[in-house]
Amino acid sequence: MAISFKDAFANNSKILRSKASKPSIQAVSVAIAAAVAATLLVSYTQFQSITPEGIVHAQTKNVVLWILDALPFLFGYVGQYSSYVMSQEANLMVLEQTEELRQKAKELEKQVAFSATHDTLTGLPNRALFYDRLEQSLRHPREKKLGLTVLMLSIENQKEIESTLGLTSTDLIVKQLSTRLASWSGTEDSVARMDTHSFAILLGDCADRTSAEQAARNLVKAIEPHFVINKLRLTLQPCIGIVLSPEHGDDADTLLQRAGVAQFFATQSVSGFSVYSPNMDEHSPRRLTLIGELKRALERDELYLYFQPKIDLVSNSVVGVEALVRWEHAQHGFILPEEFIGLAEHQRMIQPLSMWVIERAFLNCAGWHQAGIGLKVSINLSSKDLLDPELPDQIAGLAAKTGVQPEWIVFEITESSIMGDPARVLIILERLRAMGYQFAIDDFGTGYSSMAYLKKLPLSELKIDKSFVMDMLSSENDAIIVRAIVDLAHNLGFTVTAEGIENIETMNMLKSMGCDIGQGFLFSEAIPRVNLEKWLSNWTVA
Repeated sequence: MAISFKDAFANNSKILRSKASKPSIQAVSVAIAAAVAATLLVSYTQFQSITPEGIVHAQTKNVVLWILDALPFLFGYVGQYSSYVMSQEANLMVLEQTEELRQKAKELEKQVAFSATHDTLTGLPNRALFYDRLEQSLRHPREKKLGLTVLMLSIENQKEIESTLGLTSTDLIVKQLSTRLASWSGTEDSVARMDTHSFAILLGDCADRTSAEQAARNLVKAIEPHFVINKLRLTLQPCIGIVLSPEHGDDADTLLQRAGVAQFFATQSVSGFSVYSPNMDEHSPRRLTLIGELKRALERDELYLYFQPKIDLVSNSVVGVEALVRWEHAQHGFILPEEFIGLAEHQRMIQPLSMWVIERAFLNCAGWHQAGIGLKVSINLSSKDLLDPELPDQIAGLAAKTGVQPEWIVFEITESSIMGDPARVLIILERLRAMGYQFAIDDFGTGYSSMAYLKKLPLSELKIDKSFVMDMLSSENDAIIVRAIVDLAHNLGFTVTAEGIENIETMNMLKSMGCDIGQGFLFSEAIPRVNLEKWLSNWTVA
């Protein structure tokens, strides 16, 4: 049975008073002994003996003895009063300290409970709490026909920021991002930090694909403004996976798993977001296998370099080739780069893969020039490559090792890779241009490049994306776009290359527009070096 504070106070006071009374009893005993001794001494002094008559006489006639006789009563009273006061004060101190400890215990319990359901860095709900809230939202009555959307967000360049600025600065960016997400969503309750590199957002009033995609676009815009850390202005690159309930699942496990799948595919999307579709799951087991085996493929030399010719449309001569990597997998067979380049970027393996491609391309280019075949080799650089400050030094080392000359090489970059962080990309490109390398902007027209940056970049070539070229004959709009791109490129002083030429009619239309170089199946698909050298000796236009 619990003891009340009143009872505890009374019990403690009783115990403390009993302990405090002992000194007072001792003082009273000493006072009584002193009074008795004084009485006996007075009796002996006056009558030279100690007799009852002498003791009575001393007590009745000596005023000093009266005072001594009163001292035991005085000491007893004072001692008891003092013990009472001391016991009260001590008891109050104990109770105050006990209450303080109880308050601290309650606060600690609250902190432990909060830590179990919230992220310690941002204060946002963690995975466990978000999962619970998602399940509760999914249990809404079906007759209301409610739907919801889950956005899974990761920052593609967070690891690069972490390796450059350190964990402390990265944590500050994450806290700024969490504040911005909570402000965008309208409440912290709907935003959760799922793990070190991802957030989840629950949108209860967003139940169709159009609304979900618009929400994702708005979220990308909310993240676009710079984040400032130590006077540095940083741009984050969001990747957002989108799932809708009940279309993509009606339980929390399924929705979160599929949101993660969609988030992965968002890393390969120019828009920065991707809506889940069932065909993404078809690639998941295969993708998991490829992630683990790509590194081993590099080590075992299972990758091959193919080359696709580039033809001067005026002189009909071969002016260069584009180097394209291929993977001959023991189980899955021939794998195109569209499938594993994204994996390499996502798993931070693009740097060794790019170095492998550059080194092999340099070796082949140097070999052709030694044999009197003056081909330029175009090599693709990924967005990750263009943010690597060590790239120019690595290329310089490989050039010295292989004997290639910079003027024999053209590096191809995409619009999206430029716009991720234009200032940093420009620094890398300027360093390479100073070394003598040339640059082409690849897949032009499919991205969102700024003309202000386009004129600043050290470009020499612009490649029109094949999606426009292949439909030129049937689409007047595509033909107009291609003509406009050709004119724009020439006005900027660029050579124009058209990809995806598959028939003579398309080639002739491009020639009439003033396009300089052609590339496509009309001339040749990408082929190994041995086949390319045979093709060069027999080259004619079909």
